[in-house]
Amino acid sequence: MAGTVMTAESIEEETRLHDALDKIKHIIIVMSGKGGVGKSTVSSNLATELSNRGYQTGIMDVDITGPNIPKMFGVEDEKLHVLDERLIPVTVPPSLKLMSMAFLLPDKDSPVMWRGPVKMGAIKQFIEDVNWGELDYLVIDMPPGTGDEALSIVQLMPKADGMVIVTTPQDVALLDSRKSLRFGAETRIPIIGIVENMSGFVCPHCGEITDIFKSGGGEKAAAELNVQFLGKVPIEPGVVECGDSGMPVVLKYPDSASAKAFKGIVDRIVKTVE
Repeated sequence: MAGTVMTAESIEEETRLHDALDKIKHIIIVMSGKGGVGKSTVSSNLATELSNRGYQTGIMDVDITGPNIPKMFGVEDEKLHVLDERLIPVTVPPSLKLMSMAFLLPDKDSPVMWRGPVKMGAIKQFIEDVNWGELDYLVIDMPPGTGDEALSIVQLMPKADGMVIVTTPQDVALLDSRKSLRFGAETRIPIIGIVENMSGFVCPHCGEITDIFKSGGGEKAAAELNVQFLGKVPIEPGVVECGDSGMPVVLKYPDSASAKAFKGIVDRIVKTVE
């Protein structure tokens, strides 16, 4: 079979892609087998905590049709600027860089109705045409499932440090998290571990924890599948408030149970990949 002929343009694109990736030390992919498990909340808090610790950090929102990360940081009205033919990501305190499809839409209500190849092209541009600079960590917030966007990231970033799988304690969510683990195995991307989100409701009045969606399912799945359990994040009213107000809970309520859980998860991630 004849090999693919590389044009001058395609060679330049590959060079730009490799140059961009060479400046990023660690790539963490955050994914889930289904929607509604709080993956974007987990991604935004992990990236914020890494930035708080002095790591040069970026977060790439590759949920092309449902970008939520700008809302999590209160910058959904921001637009991108171009310098030297490259996009400048939006920066939020303390020094976290954000890239999302939401920054490129005419307004917040504009739908994105693209097929797979166009989505892959956009994701590729998020890497090679964005001036990320030197990064210690790039956190990638994936859309739910194992479709086009997930396959695109794996193809473009085969040397990613690994995946963080977000699940909730219910059995149906755990079934989907197993699909994510299988996806990692088949694409040869290491699994860093599992995060059990919405693990118990913390009463804001008495502090008592009620297991609304059960508890321990993520930890059990991690044990059964022989992967690291990264930690449990409880449900707290403050987490919802922070998501709506545009400030991650690790910044707004650093002493809360949720913030402490995220800090412990980051401890384990850093220990795993460094």
